[in-house]
Amino acid sequence: MSNERTLIVGLGNPGAEYANTRHNVGFRCVDALAAAHGLEWARRKKSKARVAEGRIAGRAVLLAKPQTYMNLSGSSVQGLAAFYKIPAERILVIFDDMDIPLGTLRIRPKGGSGGHKGMADIIRKLGTQDFPRIRFGIGRPPERMDPAAYVLRPFRAEELPLVTRTVERVVSAVETWLAEDINAAMNRYNGAEPHPSTPPLP
Repeated sequence: MSNERTLIVGLGNPGAEYANTRHNVGFRCVDALAAAHGLEWARRKKSKARVAEGRIAGRAVLLAKPQTYMNLSGSSVQGLAAFYKIPAERILVIFDDMDIPLGTLRIRPKGGSGGHKGMADIIRKLGTQDFPRIRFGIGRPPERMDPAAYVLRPFRAEELPLVTRTVERVVSAVETWLAEDINAAMNRYNGAEPHPSTPPLP
């Protein structure tokens, strides 16, 4: 078992009014990860974040939900990384992406912000974009809807079953990354939800 701590960050906005919005799927994913492994969120914030500590797949982990509002997430992530001496390659960020269809995941070992302001701030504060991330597709806004308004809307009722299954896939992807590596997680969980194969005709 490794005692080197890994930081897993879910992005979102604090406050009950944002809890079920598309922009908060990062929070939703780390909440599910904590619940799956019996990790409890500490009452006191660290580096402007709600945190939960424990072990997943034999590794010491720190889950974090920055409470700075989305566009300022970098100060929280940078503060946690500095305090716990966690290098960029052991920081995983989970965030929403409206350029990807709902239910689709894109796992990468590094890359740009993709126009996501929370990720842009993290890259700026860490001084590198060489850290792994999971992009959770939330789908494009309807025509003529302001994208900024769209991401702050809740999922529609008919979308929630797919959202729930995709969150479960994120949990499995994080577990795979911790137990194996980023390539294993990418190979198994990148893309849309797999559909059961159609049985051959008799």
